[in-house]
Amino acid sequence: MSSTLDIRIDGPVAHVWLNRPEVRNAFNDATIAELTKTFLALGHNPQLRAVVLGAHGKAFSAGADLNWMRAMADYTWEQNRDDAARLAEMLWTLYSCPLPVVGRLQGDCYAGGVGLAAVCDVLVAAEGVQFCLSEAKLGLLPATISPYVIRAMGEQAARRYFITAERFSATDAHRLGLVHEVCPAGVLDERVDAIVAALVANGPQAVKACKRLVQDVAGQPISAALREDTARRIADIRASDEGRAGVRSFLDKRNPPWTGA
Repeated sequence: MSSTLDIRIDGPVAHVWLNRPEVRNAFNDATIAELTKTFLALGHNPQLRAVVLGAHGKAFSAGADLNWMRAMADYTWEQNRDDAARLAEMLWTLYSCPLPVVGRLQGDCYAGGVGLAAVCDVLVAAEGVQFCLSEAKLGLLPATISPYVIRAMGEQAARRYFITAERFSATDAHRLGLVHEVCPAGVLDERVDAIVAALVANGPQAVKACKRLVQDVAGQPISAALREDTARRIADIRASDEGRAGVRSFLDKRNPPWTGA
């Protein structure tokens, strides 16, 4: 166990828990460094098929740690830039992790915590969870998390919640597209487990390629170059060992080899 994370491996699934419940899982420089290091390692582990990101305690994440913020108050511009760059690199590392990341939101999600949620590929929240992009209340802005939050909730919703810093519910987050599913707290683990089981039942390389496909294609014009790129991608995976085995298994009405059945 690291100092700020609780990391557990269960067969093909890694569970990463934010583990600072006494400060509502607020970020500090150690949390950021450990998340970056952990997801780099998990993404290169050939035995893993998925990662679940959750948190211990009542809150998912309250954003920046107060002591960390006090230190920032005396930073030079260069120190602030370097500090923000480390946060930006952590978010990118999670977003670009080759493995699918399922977010498990059991509690409130504020400021940078919303960004951490937004980098997940699938997000499940318990009823009653509250969200808030609270930076403007402090005279700040959600800059490093903005690429992910805007992609997740849409530009129009981001306009409102960035500038008003209003709270919004899990139901609102679901309506906006930030959260994929909202469920009673008592069945949160059951729903997360079901999504993970669905992921693990699919071709490992296909899942990774699908994740990358969405990230690469979203927002792109349907140009000749994009059409050529997507044709190349399907040709690559059809000709791969996994693709050939999957199609043969389907035609022969048997389980594909990656299921172990």
